[in-house]
Amino acid sequence: MPYEADDYLSRHFQTSGIDLTQKVDELTALVVPPTSPNLPLYRDMFITVIRMAQADRNRWDAKIMLQTLREMERAFATLEKFKRRRKVTVFGSARTPPGHPVYELARDLGATLARYDLMTITGAGGGIMAAAHAGAGRDNSLGFNIALPFEQGANPTMQGSENLLSFHFFFLRKLFFVKEADALVLCPGGFGTLDEAVEVLTLIQTGKSPLVPVVLLDQPGGTFWQDALAFIEKNLLGNHYILPEDMQLMHLVYSAEDAAAEIATFYSNYHSSRWFKDQYVLRLNHPLSEDALEQLNRDFSDLCKSGGFQQRTYSEQEKDEPELCHLTRLTFAFHSRNYGRLRALLNQVNQQQNWVDKA
Repeated sequence: MPYEADDYLSRHFQTSGIDLTQKVDELTALVVPPTSPNLPLYRDMFITVIRMAQADRNRWDAKIMLQTLREMERAFATLEKFKRRRKVTVFGSARTPPGHPVYELARDLGATLARYDLMTITGAGGGIMAAAHAGAGRDNSLGFNIALPFEQGANPTMQGSENLLSFHFFFLRKLFFVKEADALVLCPGGFGTLDEAVEVLTLIQTGKSPLVPVVLLDQPGGTFWQDALAFIEKNLLGNHYILPEDMQLMHLVYSAEDAAAEIATFYSNYHSSRWFKDQYVLRLNHPLSEDALEQLNRDFSDLCKSGGFQQRTYSEQEKDEPELCHLTRLTFAFHSRNYGRLRALLNQVNQQQNWVDKA
């Protein structure tokens, strides 16, 4: 959504007769390029810190703020060089031993993702994390480690790598697991894996995270995710705690190749999405045919608050994304309530017969 300044932050304020609003504006002008669209955001960041200093919060609160800002800035700087590479976050048990069928499957997954030019993100620990990174190799791996009071070493692939980030706070680590992911693959695991699975699905279901493929990966003949899905269907869907379409937010596969193919298919035409004013914008690699557009308006009108689906080219008003100007836009007034149905829409968009320039 477009940024709107918080009225609380925007109020004029003074301390000891000094006009701090003017001082913040002067400081912002000194350090932020004048043409940056982020100038108002940085200004409000300064004001937020100043307001906290004015209140002189307790030391623990101040340390949390400082550590959070430091870790986020360092992570942003490190990950900037991988900005245009698609990445897949892989979750699974750190206790899965080498030689276990799922361990070997995770190693195969890492290698397969690298072959598809997809980077592998894990927590950089052992088990499934070590296996996926071993398969992907160091150049195709990112590790988000967690600093603990006891020794917490990275797996052999990530030790000494510039692609390894260490986080003090679990919540920041989890933020980047999801923020950087163009897809997520979940292997069998314990409480942590189940926590990540449910949290990711909740974020997507509520629109707090972009819609990405969530792939459940198990060994051939394995029943871990099959049993989990049966529980969800019986107890969540059966009691109307979730919508029937929510089941489309995850996909069960039994091979690394099928996992990678599911991700590649998701991005075969769909590229990415954003909000632009009151319109939800899907960026497409290929324009849709008129027949396909008519079908969307007929079959998915329930996703629109008003009007229907329109296809257009890049708008000059979208100045913050010139590198994506070549992509077609599919726009509509999305009601933001059923992301399972949105996934069904994307499945239609990704069908090659619906493209004008069929490869």
